[in-house]
Amino acid sequence: MTEIGKLNILKVVKILDFGAYLDGAEFGEILLPIKQVPKNAQVGDELEVFLYFDSEDRIIATCEEPYAYVGDFAFLEVKAVDSVGAFLDWGLYKDLLVPFREQKMDMQVGQSYIVYVYIDEKTGRIAASAKIEKYLDTNKNSYAEGQEVDLLIVDKTELGYKAIINNQDSGILYQNEVFTRIQKGDRVGGFVKKIRDDEKIDLSLYKTGFDKIDEISQKILNVLQKHKGFLRLNDKSEPGEIYNLLGISKKTFKTSIGTLYKKRIISIEKDGIRRTNSNEE
Repeated sequence: MTEIGKLNILKVVKILDFGAYLDGAEFGEILLPIKQVPKNAQVGDELEVFLYFDSEDRIIATCEEPYAYVGDFAFLEVKAVDSVGAFLDWGLYKDLLVPFREQKMDMQVGQSYIVYVYIDEKTGRIAASAKIEKYLDTNKNSYAEGQEVDLLIVDKTELGYKAIINNQDSGILYQNEVFTRIQKGDRVGGFVKKIRDDEKIDLSLYKTGFDKIDEISQKILNVLQKHKGFLRLNDKSEPGEIYNLLGISKKTFKTSIGTLYKKRIISIEKDGIRRTNSNEE
């Protein structure tokens, strides 16, 4: 089945001076412009291409990949605004339209927004919407606590950070549990911490329990390596000093260096911590 707005594997049926025609099944023959045709391509070859509409609303193929496909959420920048809406840079020659009716507020050139890429039922064209809530799934039964997930950071609130989970659901990372710098549009790995009674999902950037401590301990080791094996930090350091250098709380720092000390990976000195030469990871 050939899909608009997706990657497809299509067979070359003929090659002309201006491009190659591909077998688009129910859509007929689809042009791949000559500048996109791979060298030494021959009739019968199968090519992976993305299908979208050109400026005259004809289906066209490209070997370039956009920043997002139909069905994806993405953080995209506005390149232009005119009487029909805002046009986003999505990595292709023809920009992606966000109609005015699909904007939460008037979009501004140079600003980036979280949008959902879809096919307009009335026109059949690929478009985007900033009204992402109506495209988020409300079925939370497919998740388990502790499950590893992919996150797209949507916004910062008083509680923390709203995130889209696995390109389909929403959840929240609480501010007091985020020990690294993240911002709107970032894509990060995370974990389902808890599925609440109201079906809302609490998230974490770290595994719970000892796995979290191990991960943060590794982060400390990485910073130690960058500082030639010594950090002028210990359990008497100010919380702000620890956060500025490591992005973690003092309590987490003390727990982690305790773990590393017990494993003889570091030594704790009067004015800081030092990486030992034994127990290399």
